[in-house]
Amino acid sequence: MLRTAALAAVAALVAAGCSGGGGDNSSGSGAAFDVTIDTPAAKGPLDKVKWSLYAEPQTLDYAYAFDFPINTVLANVCENLLRVTPDLKISPGLASKYTNPDPLTWVYTLREGVKFHDGTPMAAKDVVASLTRHADPEVGSSYSTVFKDVASITETGPLEVTIKLTRPNVLLNEQLSASPGIVESADFLAKAGKDYGNPQGGVNCTGPFSLEEWKPGTSITLKKNDAYWDSTLAPKTSELEFVFIQDPSARANALLTGEVDGGYLLPTTSFDKLDASDGKLYFGAITGSYSAAVTNLKGALGDRRVRQALSMAIDRDGMVQAALNGYGAPAKAPVPAAGWATVPAERAQTIHNSLPAITQDPVAAKKLVEEAGAVGKKVVVATSNLAPEISVAANAIQAAGKEIGLDVELRTIAPDAYTALFTDPATREGIDVLVTSGYDMTPDPLEFYAALQTGEFANYGNWSNPEYDQLVKEALGTTDPAARAELTVKLQEIALRELPGIPLWDSPMSLYLGKRVTGVTPNITHLSYPWAATLGSAN
Repeated sequence: MLRTAALAAVAALVAAGCSGGGGDNSSGSGAAFDVTIDTPAAKGPLDKVKWSLYAEPQTLDYAYAFDFPINTVLANVCENLLRVTPDLKISPGLASKYTNPDPLTWVYTLREGVKFHDGTPMAAKDVVASLTRHADPEVGSSYSTVFKDVASITETGPLEVTIKLTRPNVLLNEQLSASPGIVESADFLAKAGKDYGNPQGGVNCTGPFSLEEWKPGTSITLKKNDAYWDSTLAPKTSELEFVFIQDPSARANALLTGEVDGGYLLPTTSFDKLDASDGKLYFGAITGSYSAAVTNLKGALGDRRVRQALSMAIDRDGMVQAALNGYGAPAKAPVPAAGWATVPAERAQTIHNSLPAITQDPVAAKKLVEEAGAVGKKVVVATSNLAPEISVAANAIQAAGKEIGLDVELRTIAPDAYTALFTDPATREGIDVLVTSGYDMTPDPLEFYAALQTGEFANYGNWSNPEYDQLVKEALGTTDPAARAELTVKLQEIALRELPGIPLWDSPMSLYLGKRVTGVTPNITHLSYPWAATLGSAN
């Protein structure tokens, strides 16, 4: 992989977001680490690689690709109209070009010669079927609100698709570089029906790997697509097996012993051991921060003063040390500097540096709780052993809440059920706070802040603010990235004042590669970019 000035700028943003700048990160707690965009290029092919996932995907249906495990797999199997590259830029994907002839129209010209894994050619009808499916209420897509401004998606040529909008929406085009823009065979969707994406129905896409086998509870195996259209990303690995290891200690041991070759989103408690092993621990850019999402505004946290008080009472420095062993820093906002990649690095850093640090003040926080009449009121925080960070954060929130007079209860959720909290609103019933490691699919920070509009799928607490909604509408119609970023700054100000989610910490994406493999990007783009295509032998 190439290292360019653009890549170095992204790396610098992540470093500055965690430590104040420099080539390595240090939180002041003794942890120091380099942030990079690439790993050494593969020197040759491999017959098979085993990769670890912290949880089994609930499905491989792109309409529900709303979490790390499913996207880590699906990025190598299914492709999008556009593509977010490892340097956090949007480029053509299955669409060779696109135009915006007027504010309400986007036209996509598809590549010739692209075939699905069953050998059938991709055509405009497949794009129409794939995208319109998100708006079908019977499907219940996690991305239905991405298409809320769409009037029509039509086939305007054998290899041309036109999207008409009811109002301007630049973000829609950008989001077609991720799960909302995945293209599946229309015929396969019709044939698979309700089995689409499950172990029986499978998927039939165009990516560098095809789905070979899914053993529920055990593994998902992909095989190399020898007919893949993009010769620059011809896979170097013939077979890729994803194994599901929920227990953090067992996952670390599997990496250390070589039972599995690599993995993303590693247990933070294992960083030191992994770094001292025969393999290599990498850290890369990420477009989101850990936050405490407020999922119930009808209870105690419905009063903004209580949300502010809880935020003021949290010991973020202690949380970073306990949860991350110092591999991170307290967050200033829900989107770190690296998440502003649509503007020059200098401007992104200025935006981030201008934010005040969130200071801990439990005395003032307790007064706010008293003013709100919330003393003794219950707040339920979801916790899980899915990752050490989640339980550490939940415990810290409980301690902070109790110190300022709230009755904070922890509710333990099984790892698989915890991932469902982000896609099924019913599972959040009775929960007030949910610890989440959110991320943007695109390099545009507007994506995160637009998701807090009234009625958005990822607006977990159904927070609503008319001023905020109007600003989002204006930003969606602003094509100039710099001007759009300034409107996003205003959205950020409102979000930090109203706190529909409480920022906790910034930490980089983690990647471990065993001694026999190399060649993949360490950063967040692996959730939509075909990262495993460049995975190969280190020797």
